[in-house]
Amino acid sequence: MCSHGQRLHLLNMVPPAAAATPIAAVRPHPWRVADSLSLRQFPGYGIDQATPDHSTVSRTRRLFWLSTHRSVFRWVLGVLKAHGLVTGKTIAIDATTLEANAALRTIVRRDTGETYEDITRLAQAAGIAEPTREELARFDRKRKKKGSNTEWTHPHDPDARITRMKDGRTHLAHKSEHAVDVSSGALLEVVLHPADAGDTTTGLATPAAAQKTTAAVGLAPVTELIADKGYHSAAVLETVAAEGIRTYISEPKRGRRHWQGKGSIQQAVYANRRRLGGPRNRGLQAKRAELCERSNAHLYETGGMRRVYLRGRDNIQKRLLVQAAAFNLALLMRSRHGVGTPHGLQGLADALGLVPVRLWRPFGSLYRTLVARFRLVWTTFTRSASPSPLTLPRLHNATSATGC
Repeated sequence: MCSHGQRLHLLNMVPPAAAATPIAAVRPHPWRVADSLSLRQFPGYGIDQATPDHSTVSRTRRLFWLSTHRSVFRWVLGVLKAHGLVTGKTIAIDATTLEANAALRTIVRRDTGETYEDITRLAQAAGIAEPTREELARFDRKRKKKGSNTEWTHPHDPDARITRMKDGRTHLAHKSEHAVDVSSGALLEVVLHPADAGDTTTGLATPAAAQKTTAAVGLAPVTELIADKGYHSAAVLETVAAEGIRTYISEPKRGRRHWQGKGSIQQAVYANRRRLGGPRNRGLQAKRAELCERSNAHLYETGGMRRVYLRGRDNIQKRLLVQAAAFNLALLMRSRHGVGTPHGLQGLADALGLVPVRLWRPFGSLYRTLVARFRLVWTTFTRSASPSPLTLPRLHNATSATGC
């Protein structure tokens, strides 16, 4: 039996484990568990027990340390290792942006605390004595670097950064980066970075975190790193090569480079370029695109975390670790049972229940055809084999007086 605290921790894993219906906010989680018998069984709540309120779940997540959430994530990864589903030698990294729970219209200046809409002082300093609303809008449109993260911040979520999303919109956001095991598709690490940090900056932190995770779980150390061309830089290649990791990082088109005094960087760049021309690179890059996009889709699209409803980097990191642990748990369920969600198991049961009916359909049609033909043959046989009725000749009575 689980304790109350363990049940609350498992309750945080229910929405990503159930992943049949996207649940973005925390508020519907207890209602979802109370409404489903299979989800009640996962954290250990009986049919006669009330599930906790959403505020209890949120408070429990805040009280548990980040190290506790990371321990749960590594424990699930150890279960996958015990079943031979993860190796950890070859990893692929990729990043995506998550829309923060903060609005651009409420950002303030870091130095004075003025809001973004309070630009009257800036307009007056530019020579507009009494600016109208139209003049302020025109002035703000022409002003350069008006969304700089060095000048602006959000008062309630200072970890959020102004950035351009994947669809081209500008929002306050966070950056989530995955390290995926290429052999199985399991998540070895998920790290939350500032949204304005480039791939060449975070490309060193995430593999290092994945290396610590593999060592803690008891997996083999990382020996190969796969990434797209956004991670290609001299610092990343040199640092990763110094750790004995072979890189398969796509190289963007650049001009002629000069290597005077950069012997170690030149060796790392040329070794990476040579591996890119080999036959192994094409298969690895295809696996990177498939597995990294799959984990992003499960966690943020199906899992409903493309827009986070939490604030604070540590709080969001806790939710990401639990979401990633549930993703790995689904891999184990698919390998052992063929399905990864309770709804998928229910659909499999329904499909198995229809197997006799589906098998009977062709045999039933054959049976009806054979019965119809047998009846036809039997009717024809009985008609030909039965004797015809006797036809007696008409006798004339010769002794009749009338001769009839």
